[in-house]
Amino acid sequence: MLRKILVVVATIIAIPFVVALFVQKDYSVTRTITIDKPISEVFNYVKHLKNQDNFSKWAQMDPDMVKTYRGTDATVGFVSAWASENPDVGVGEQEIIAIDEGKRIDFELRFISPFEATEPAYMSTAAVNANQTKVDWGFSGHFAYPTNLMFLFIDFETMIGADLQQGLESLKVVLEK
Repeated sequence: MLRKILVVVATIIAIPFVVALFVQKDYSVTRTITIDKPISEVFNYVKHLKNQDNFSKWAQMDPDMVKTYRGTDATVGFVSAWASENPDVGVGEQEIIAIDEGKRIDFELRFISPFEATEPAYMSTAAVNANQTKVDWGFSGHFAYPTNLMFLFIDFETMIGADLQQGLESLKVVLEK
């Protein structure tokens, strides 16, 4: 009888680990908006990380957040760091890792707490016409086995996508003033 109980318990414990073998490990979220301003004006604004304080939902979640900067904003190597006691904000930093002038800026997000992760993000711009610009804001991430089981319970596309969309809508308001 004890042997049967141990087999049942071991099977119950093993099931999530087996399931995790078949669950995705990566996610990618992109949101888009069209802003009624020329591409040069839009790109010159979004390439400055300090400007994210004016439109990013995450930058505005904690008014007591401590922010520090290293380097020259809007250039490769510039780092914007944050520290908050709010667990939804935590501690981390964002570094500009590449700029394709007028087209795309790539960031590396380094989360330190409440969890550790390094994930890529980007903003890209494309001219719709002389006075309109399409802006894409993308973020991707990875959960290693077996933490990838979270994909069964959390819809990162919806959760992160809503925050990106809110930020883009705020960016549109700021730039179209």
